[in-house]
Amino acid sequence: MKQITVLIADDDAEIADLVELHLNRESYRCIKATDGQAAMDAIEKYPIDLAILDIMMPKLDGYEVTRQIRDKHHIPIIFLSAKSSDLDKITGLVRGADDYMTKPFNPMELVARVNAQLRRSLQFSQPASTGKPVVEVGGVVINSEERTVVVNGNPVELTPKEFDILHLLASHPKKVYSSEHIFQQVWGEDYYEGNNTVMVHIRTLRKKLGDDMNKNKLIKTVWGVGYSFHG
Repeated sequence: MKQITVLIADDDAEIADLVELHLNRESYRCIKATDGQAAMDAIEKYPIDLAILDIMMPKLDGYEVTRQIRDKHHIPIIFLSAKSSDLDKITGLVRGADDYMTKPFNPMELVARVNAQLRRSLQFSQPASTGKPVVEVGGVVINSEERTVVVNGNPVELTPKEFDILHLLASHPKKVYSSEHIFQQVWGEDYYEGNNTVMVHIRTLRKKLGDDMNKNKLIKTVWGVGYSFHG
């Protein structure tokens, strides 16, 4: 069985070593980088399955590393940062991260989040055993095997979580999904009160689909209930 490889990019050696120690206990292989450019070099050199990134790094910050990763790869990204405001967290998710943890952190919680992200990522990387790999609703074509999205003939680049949300909604047009259900299905974790992660991802997903400019929106908000897809 292939060994999972995790990239840890942080200029604080003590934090990187601590994360590596706990991930090694899970039998994960760890590659460490002390700055953003070294992180990108590692991405190109090694078969990275998940990246843990600090935001404030030398040479390239975590936002720029995430942007470059998203240009070519669909691996899960977790921000581990001392930037702890709600705005910082929302910005991290909007920039393409799949999860966000603040320092100081509980190493066991980080391991649990790594496991959840990998479980979800590996599940969606497997070819579909039943049903059609391509979902086509109106002008939207979603290929679950290639993980590509085309809207009215134009390819749209989505983060892994944005893709998973869109695929879930579009696979069952007009069915209303609550934020809680979407979070549980896409993140594979229990939803907690006040969690606005789904709302943030829906907002960025709409922008990428051009939905914020359309009168007849693809993703509709059913106030007090959730979201539904209308092709």
